[in-house]
Parts: sequence; structure tokens; C-alpha cells
Amino acid sequence: MRDYEEVSAFLGEWGRFQRLVFFLLSASIIPNGFNGLSIVFLAGTPAHRCAVPRGANLSGEWLNASIPLELRGGREEPSRCRRYRLAALANFSALGLRPGSDVELAELEQEPCLDGWEYSRDVYRSTIVTEWNLVCDNDWKGPLSTSLFFVGVLLGSFISGQLSDKFGRKNVLFATMAMQTGFSFVQVFSTSWEMFSVFFLLVGMGQISNYVAAFVLGTEILGKSIRVLFCTLGVCIFYAFGYMLLPLFAYFIRDWRMLLLALTLPGLLCIPLWWVIPESPRWLISQGRFQEAEDILRKAAKINGITPPDVILDPSELQDVDSQRQQTYTILDLMKTRNILTITIMSVILWMIISVGYFGLSLDTPNLHGDVYLNCFLSAVIEVPAYIISWLLLRNLPRRYSMAAALFLGGCVLLFIQLVPSQFRAVSILLVMLGKFGITSAFSMVYVYTAELYPTVVRNMGVGASSMASRLGSILSPYFVYLGAYDRFLPYILMGSLTVLSGILTLFLPESYGMPLPDTIEQMLLVKGLEYRPASTRNSKDEEENPEIFKSTAF
Repeated sequence: MRDYEEVSAFLGEWGRFQRLVFFLLSASIIPNGFNGLSIVFLAGTPAHRCAVPRGANLSGEWLNASIPLELRGGREEPSRCRRYRLAALANFSALGLRPGSDVELAELEQEPCLDGWEYSRDVYRSTIVTEWNLVCDNDWKGPLSTSLFFVGVLLGSFISGQLSDKFGRKNVLFATMAMQTGFSFVQVFSTSWEMFSVFFLLVGMGQISNYVAAFVLGTEILGKSIRVLFCTLGVCIFYAFGYMLLPLFAYFIRDWRMLLLALTLPGLLCIPLWWVIPESPRWLISQGRFQEAEDILRKAAKINGITPPDVILDPSELQDVDSQRQQTYTILDLMKTRNILTITIMSVILWMIISVGYFGLSLDTPNLHGDVYLNCFLSAVIEVPAYIISWLLLRNLPRRYSMAAALFLGGCVLLFIQLVPSQFRAVSILLVMLGKFGITSAFSMVYVYTAELYPTVVRNMGVGASSMASRLGSILSPYFVYLGAYDRFLPYILMGSLTVLSGILTLFLPESYGMPLPDTIEQMLLVKGLEYRPASTRNSKDEEENPEIFKSTAF
């Protein structure tokens, strides 16, 4: 009995066909990069203050004094949500009294912004915040929109794998790209915050589903050595490229509806890929569709300039290939022994904290000092070296210490931000970017590390449970940013502390670098403090290339 790797070995590892699949699938991820964090600009909150109607009968002096001052960021600034009671100010103005000298402003009664708000147009021409007044008593709606997007990501994570197993990787990839593009287009015409948020949830479902489908399709088509590169660099760096395009679009398009439309239209460029990107031959074989799989392999051989063998697929050899992989394990097996339960709990906590840090810092860029567009671009650029460094660390150094070092770097620099004097704003931004670098590196490494810790029989479930914890972390992340409205440094203190704690937690995980992958729960590496029990004498190098790892590590 031969497996798919043997059957397709005649194609080689890095021919023209493989390069085409590698770059086109990676390119299909680019829209995810700018759509996933578009809320940074769509829900940007400009400077604002209570509106005073023209018919308020106030003198120019009283009009200028109608907004009370409050201490914010160490400076006195006009209140964003309160004004002095206009009826009283109109009386004082009619009597000819002057604010400050004749009337003590601190003693005047205040009222909320009954006539709406005036918004600064220095940074944004319009956002969903200015359109539907998501400020003051309604300022919780902005973070909720972001959280609903990540709820969609969580729901999409549940269904994407099942859909692609049933209907095929390629069909689900393009169907969910159409879903993401279509619902984003409908969002442009939203008439209320509720409508916008519901469609944003659906966009989140489509986005993660096409990401996972592209990830799995690439791992199943590409050979072992290229698969590692695709999973760790190809997908991640093209995502970062898309993220870099976001502030560029937003800088030139300051209206949220036009910006969303501009971010949606590139999805149409993926339509021609339908005729170029093939279905996964592995999936076709698993469905018994051998002729279609063989046609794809023959076409790939033609593209690579290789003469294929007369018979590529022999159903009698391949029909039972997957029967040996049938599992009778459930999620409860992640709690079967004390060791696997400990690793599961530690992995869930680790993934959730890393996700909070990554998305919290990404969503917080508008609140940094300086130009919001430049800060967002820097936040995207820093991801490229982070992915490259994580790839090098995974290839050459132990997982545990690499992960811990990245988390300690990310957490410590975030904690140092509060110590930077306010006049050194560039230093604060530099520390935030270093924190993003460390957390992004850890985010990239944690997928492979977690997959190596779990045995083959429950690897998909183990990584799936950890990934679900990551989604929960992303849902919570907007509210960490929201805390900055009460104390500017509070989000950094919380994210920094949690990240350092997760770095400490990592040191208690077993080291998997150079170790054979466990097949059963009994063969698992033990948590730190217990002696490692060798599971088998298999060649560890071959096992490190096990494709099951990379099939299980989609974002």
C-alpha cells in the first residue's frame, strides 16, 4: 500500500506547479490582512465635544465657555460628554454677565450632550462612530462591533473544517471568499449600527473559513519541505502584506463607506484563481474520486515539464489509505490523564493570552501618539521580521526557550511603557512595536509547538481546543483597548503582565524540539519536573515533517 507522498513524488518539491500554488494561495490571504483589522479605521473615534445649537442665544464668550474642562492625560481638555446647562448660560448671557469673573463656572449645573456632538475632521472625514454617535453612553458599541467580528471568526472556525471535509477545499475556499466579499459590500450600505455589526459577524465567519481552507489546501498539495515554508512564512507574511495595505487605503480614503468599498473590491481579483488553483488531490482520493485526482497530477506534471508514469493512482492501493487514521477519540480524551489535562489547561491559557496581546496591540494603534496611519503601518511591518525570526527559531532552537524569550520580550517592554516620560513619545511607540514583535513571534511559534505536544490520536482536537481559546481571547481584546479610556497605561499593564506570566507558564511545558512525535496519549512528553519517557525509536527527523501538524495549525 502506497501513500499520497509516494504517489506524487515524481512531481518534485519545487516545480513551476508548486510555485504557482504556493504564491496564489498565499496571495488569496492578502484581503484577510486588511479586512481583519479594518475596524481600526472604520470605527475610529475622532476628538469630539457637545454640540451647541445655533439658536441657544449665547454670546461668543459664553459659547466658548459652554463646555467644562476636565483632566485627561495630565492636561485640561474640553469635556467630550458634558456641557453646562444651556438654559442657565442663556440667562447669564442675556444679563450681560461674564464667565469666570461674574459667574464661577465650577458651580454651574451640567447636562449631557442633548443636541449631539461636534467631531473633529482632522483625521477622519467620517466613521461609524461619527455616523451613529457611538460615543459617551454608547461608546461600548464600537468595541462590541469588533468583538462580534471575532465571534464570527469563532463560529467560522467550528464550521470551516467540516465544510471543507464534506464539499472540498477549493469549493469552500472560493465560496467563503465570495461570502467575505459579498457581505462586506452589503456593509457599505448599512443604515444602522445593528445592521453593520450583524454583517460584520458574517464577514468574520467568511474570513476565517477561507483562511483555513487555503491553509489546508496548501499543506495537502505541497511537498514536505515546502509545506513547512508555506505554513510558517508564506501565509503569515502575505497576511502581513495585506495588513500593510490597510493604512495606505485609509490614508487616502477618509470616509468609512468608501474605505470599506475600496477594501472589498480587491476580493473580486480572486475570481480568476478558480481556473488556476486545483482541488486537493488528497481530498479527491479520500472521496474515491481517483480519476479527477489523477487528472490534476497529470496537469501538474505537464506544468512542471515532467513525463508522468503511465499509471499514477491505483485504487486498489489507495482506497484504504485513510482507514488506518479513523479515530474513536472525543474531546474528553484531552482530560484523560493528569499529564494531558495539565498540558491542555496550560495551552488554553497560553493561546488566550497571546491572542489578547496580539489583537489588543493591533487594535490600539489609533490611541498611540503621533500619526495613526503611520503607527498602523509600523504595526504591520513589524510582523514580517517577527515571522522570519520565529521560523528561524523553530528550525534551530528549543521551542520552550524560544517561546518564553519572545513572550518575556513582548511583556516586559509593555510594562516599561508607563515609565517613559510623556515628552519621549517616540520611545513609547518603539516599545509598543517591540511588544508587538515579541507577541507576534510567539503567536507564530505556538501553533507548531502545541501540535508537537499532542499525540496523533487527539492532535486535531488539542490544537482545535487551543485555537478556540485564541478566538475567545480575540473577542475580549477590544475591551482591553477600551480600558485605555479610563487610564492610558492600563491596557499595557494588563497585557504586559499577562504576557510575562504566560512566558513563565511556557517554561513548565515539556520540550518537543528534536523529540519523536507521540502517537498515543501514553507516549506524550511529560510536563516539566517529570522525567521524559522515550516513546519510540522512530527517526525524529521524519516525524517532525508529519503533515498532520501543519494541517492542524491554521490561524
